[in-house]
Amino acid sequence: MSALSPEALVALSGIADHQRQRTSRIAFVLGNRLGSSALDYAVAHHLLEGAEHAARARDTDRLAWYRSATVRDLTHLSAGPHIVLSPRPSDLLRSEISETAYYLVGPDTSPAPPEAHGLVRAALASTTEHGFGTLLTQHAPVICLLNRRVLDETLHSWALTRLPGTVFTDYTAHPEVLARDLIHEAAHNWLNDALAAHDVSLPADVTFFSPWRRTPRPVYGFLHACWAFSLTALYARQARRSATGAEVSFLDAHLRQQEGQFASVLDSLAVALSFVPTEAIRDRIGWTVGGVVPQA
Repeated sequence: MSALSPEALVALSGIADHQRQRTSRIAFVLGNRLGSSALDYAVAHHLLEGAEHAARARDTDRLAWYRSATVRDLTHLSAGPHIVLSPRPSDLLRSEISETAYYLVGPDTSPAPPEAHGLVRAALASTTEHGFGTLLTQHAPVICLLNRRVLDETLHSWALTRLPGTVFTDYTAHPEVLARDLIHEAAHNWLNDALAAHDVSLPADVTFFSPWRRTPRPVYGFLHACWAFSLTALYARQARRSATGAEVSFLDAHLRQQEGQFASVLDSLAVALSFVPTEAIRDRIGWTVGGVVPQA
């Protein structure tokens, strides 16, 4: 596979149809009128999970809201094609759908503060400048900012299979750092959609050592790490050229770390990719990893 731009990498046939079909099914279950955009796809899953929570709690008013709400009811939370959320720690939920905390948009969701919107806008501008804008628009339309940190603190971020299109992340005052983490989690969402769209099933009993987790991971988790970290490394390589201040050394350190990690997994990756029957997915993961490893 010849070198592809980041925009071309995520332009995989079948994903848009998968998102539209899934959104349509949820709209049918809820009985509302959702649209067909990537934001509708992400919001639909919030509405579905919220309706289930409300039904179990026998909260009829809240259930009615989740069954009737659409993206048009959330414009006060939006920043272009994205929704930006900034919930309090006490608003986060834990349940059987996730081992980690998460948040569902609801009738009482407040807009994120202006500084959060400003930071997100700057981060999205950086991703667009370096070719990752489509990835963020299509696979991270709902951005949930959690804890503000400084650069030398550990930053946690995650995505949930039950809430595709939503990204949860800590953040700093530096847009390029937020952009890196948004790309990482959007990459996870992309791969989940790609595997679902092409009906790919991966074996759970085959594992490969992951240098990121420092433990053996099933094919699914191993490939997810390879794909997500390779995209962040490609972004860091480009963004550090125009970054200033502390972001430069941060991105350089991230890139050096990823180059070392990927150099150690090339042989395992070739075997792991053999379990992916869809050539277009297989080639994209292989190419991005190959683009990160320094050439001799």
